[in-house]
Amino acid sequence: MGSPDDHDEKLALHARRASSFGAHAEHRPDYPAAAIRWALAAAAHRHPPTVLDLGAGTGKLTEGLLEAGATVIAVEPDEHMRDELHRRFPSVTAHAGAAEAIPLEKESVDAIVAGQAFHWFDLDRAYPEFIRVLRPGGVLAALWNTDDASVDWVAGLKKVAGSSVSMAPPPSGRVTLPDHRMFHEHVFERSTFPHRYRRTAESLAATIGTQSHTLVISPEERAEVLGRIMAYLRERPETAEGEFDLPIVTLALRTILRPAD
Repeated sequence: MGSPDDHDEKLALHARRASSFGAHAEHRPDYPAAAIRWALAAAAHRHPPTVLDLGAGTGKLTEGLLEAGATVIAVEPDEHMRDELHRRFPSVTAHAGAAEAIPLEKESVDAIVAGQAFHWFDLDRAYPEFIRVLRPGGVLAALWNTDDASVDWVAGLKKVAGSSVSMAPPPSGRVTLPDHRMFHEHVFERSTFPHRYRRTAESLAATIGTQSHTLVISPEERAEVLGRIMAYLRERPETAEGEFDLPIVTLALRTILRPAD
């Protein structure tokens, strides 16, 4: 068992990683339309459904939600990311806020969706907020893009891309969920969707450089990690020259969090 100091250090690192992204999130891939439709299926009868994009970042998920026909309200704590989201989607209302303090009225949305953000939420505080802002029959869904490590060169990349704060990743298409009562009180469905992200060696290294395990380390270690990544990508025939597709598995999780009255 770790000491209290170890626990505090882990919590501090988690908080640093959760708040490390800023405008770097612009380099992230989008989400497949099929995954977004699946996530919103139980709210699709609303015309259109009002969807809260929680932890919206610069709007990678926002775009797909709009294309799916939703009316989107975005909530994002980082000012720079909100500014970029507003620049890209001026018609979307974007609020300062977080999962633990959602700045919306009671029963104001049909669905809450989080892209690449759900695992950062403090569920003890966020769960009551989810219940409060959802209408009866309201949906909670989360999406994660994970590199498809069943592909040989992607598995090799994951080995060379680790930093001193990296944690062992779950298998592709899986996310380890916290032990929280929400997952015992509601039935969560999972599905996975193939996806791809067009990159070059330089742009893929830049993308990995936006991930939390490379943003919170020292500049010296970050330069060393990114140097390893570039050397690897230059050596692999799949990635050495020009553009290529990074294979991705998108995991989608959904539940009806607030049953209809």
